[in-house]
Amino acid sequence: MKPDLDSLQRSAEADQEEVVASGKPGGLGTFGGVFTPSILTILGVIMYLRFGWVVGNAGLLGTLLIVTISTGITFLTALSIAAIATDQRVRVGGAYYMISRSLGIEIGGAVGIPLYIAQGLSVALYTVGFAESVINAFPTLSTLSVLGLSGIQIVGLIITILVAVLALGSPNIAIKAQYFILAAIVVSLVSLVAGSPVEQSDIRMWGAVDANQAAGFWEVFAVFFPAVTGIMAGVNLSGDLETPNKAIPWGTFGAVGVGYLVYMTLPLLLGLWANSATLIEDTLIMRRMAWWGDAILLGVWGATLSSAIGSILGAPRVLQALALDGVLPQSLKWLGKGAGEENIPRGGTVLTLGLALGAVMMGNLNAIAPVLTMFFLTTYAVLNVAAGVETFLDSPSFRPEFKVHWSLSLLGAAGCTAVMFLINWWATLIAIVFVFSVFAWLQRRSLRATWGDVRQGLWMSLTRAGLLHLNADPDPKNWRPHILVLSGAPRRRWPVIELASALTHNQALMTVGTVLPPSEASDFEAQREAEATLREYLGGRGVQSLVRTTTAEDPFAGGERLIEDYGLGVLKPNTIMLGHTEDPTHHEQFCTLIKHLYAARRNVAVLRGGNQGFGNRERIDVWWSGLKGNGGLMKILAYLLQTNLEWQNAQVRVNVVAADDEEAEERRQTVGPILDQLRTGAALNVIEADGRIFDEIVHDASADADIVFLGMATPDEEDDYVTYYTRLHERTAGLPPTVFVLAAEEISFRDVLA
Repeated sequence: MKPDLDSLQRSAEADQEEVVASGKPGGLGTFGGVFTPSILTILGVIMYLRFGWVVGNAGLLGTLLIVTISTGITFLTALSIAAIATDQRVRVGGAYYMISRSLGIEIGGAVGIPLYIAQGLSVALYTVGFAESVINAFPTLSTLSVLGLSGIQIVGLIITILVAVLALGSPNIAIKAQYFILAAIVVSLVSLVAGSPVEQSDIRMWGAVDANQAAGFWEVFAVFFPAVTGIMAGVNLSGDLETPNKAIPWGTFGAVGVGYLVYMTLPLLLGLWANSATLIEDTLIMRRMAWWGDAILLGVWGATLSSAIGSILGAPRVLQALALDGVLPQSLKWLGKGAGEENIPRGGTVLTLGLALGAVMMGNLNAIAPVLTMFFLTTYAVLNVAAGVETFLDSPSFRPEFKVHWSLSLLGAAGCTAVMFLINWWATLIAIVFVFSVFAWLQRRSLRATWGDVRQGLWMSLTRAGLLHLNADPDPKNWRPHILVLSGAPRRRWPVIELASALTHNQALMTVGTVLPPSEASDFEAQREAEATLREYLGGRGVQSLVRTTTAEDPFAGGERLIEDYGLGVLKPNTIMLGHTEDPTHHEQFCTLIKHLYAARRNVAVLRGGNQGFGNRERIDVWWSGLKGNGGLMKILAYLLQTNLEWQNAQVRVNVVAADDEEAEERRQTVGPILDQLRTGAALNVIEADGRIFDEIVHDASADADIVFLGMATPDEEDDYVTYYTRLHERTAGLPPTVFVLAAEEISFRDVLA
């Protein structure tokens, strides 16, 4: 049984309002809530420990180009973030919240869950990095060993617990701690600028001095790019911001701009103060260059600690938003609760601490790190797509204060995707598979969101474009049966709906139409309620179908009205499927409806029987009279039914009647090659009459079939169509489920088959 997701989804927005996540008086501002955590993540470990390696391998101009391209992609993502943040109230969850409200809860959850895991494991990455630098600075600590844990693991565990305690105390306290870390980084950079060369420079403008042992341009690019992906650190604190629609854009722009200036300046110092080989080999070359070398060590520690704090603050808030929206299983709803006036997600923080501690215990996380980077880049790419699609559709509801052209957002998405494969293709594939797996899981859960998303607008845009490009003349190459099922009460006529669904393969359009009797209430209100009930009933039984209802005193007149009114432009049902009426007093009205359908050039399929099912679905009998008219349409319908999953083991048998042996051989020689040419796998069955009438032959040959297709005469061929139909009803009594087919559409079904 499905958990109570409906009520959970209906209350999601209310829960989000309870946490006052759209902005809180006295909350974090632009500088403390967005700029500081973002710039501390940007000016991180790569700047201190890998930037010299980048300059040594890429050369001066190569490094500046790498920084510019990398920052350009990040800046495009920042533009998309600004557009979304200034259009909607950004509540708890940051990037997850933005994506889910734009592209839907399934896509938001598919990105949000791996984003949380990546942020949780990132805490361990940064604290282990901090521990390694401490051990290098104080070698005596490397001898520590408790319960089989190494010195690095012990220091990492202690630091991880400390940053978690800091986050549990208050986000404001954690942000204030980051001010001191920012000060340490500023001091380290000032000390570096005030430093001096360590040797004569031999740096080149492009590439390394020793080209044979140097890394290539894109390899160097892949190493550097994670340095500029820290803009989510501030966005993830959206629920703690006083004015997120202002703080997120300008705090993010400020961090990107300052980071770009720093990374464009440092290559000039590094390239002029050391030679290429030293820059590549000495990871702490900045410490030798700086006026106060230990300030660089403080900067490294500050960078790792600030990134760890940013992750331990952001990850639980993403988890909190996932729980509030019902993305997580019902048993984890408690993770959406916050504590105190600051709505601190203590449950999520403790869970994140456990995740991080487990990762620290593993020790070496180098194999996991590339996948984590892919999760972050996937988030950036999807954010760009969300902003690009919203802007492209030009929906009246999307009115951002900060306007960005859709092409820039999609360019940012393309850049993120390209960089993912450049950094590590196998990690990219792992991330993609993981995201799609989560997406499929969420789709199976059939989550219902209480908010709209851009997908409806996207489908509307595509539908409009498709309708305007559809040709009014039927095209044999692309013909499919677009079926309107006049089902009456679906529960009583379910075999008709089941057969129609099997014929469409979920590729053609199918509509279930019902005629309602007039009610005392508004007819339109009754229709809306009936359509909603019918849509839910069909969805619950796995049938993909449109739904249409109308009201009329006479169900047959109502059916005619449905057929006349239903459709959009040239897109109208070309085949009407009916359930046979057993009441002889209704035959006249039934035949009038068939005549109306034939005059309207709509194919007709009438199912008789099937209430006890379709047997073993092993044999389909078609009583054939050639490819023209009914014969061609019956052959197509039989093929479509045979290729349905539930009928895939069925054999289509084309029955042809011959008067004697000579005519039977002639039919084999003429009809056999035609069936072979059609390549549908149907088997020819030539039956000699031996003096029997056709009705007797049909009953003898098709008694053990699972379904039978028979052609009907056209209204033009019969003077008294009611008598003809009544007689047809009597002649076919006792047969297995039978479909009477009348081809009326102005199209060559021979061309469809051949």
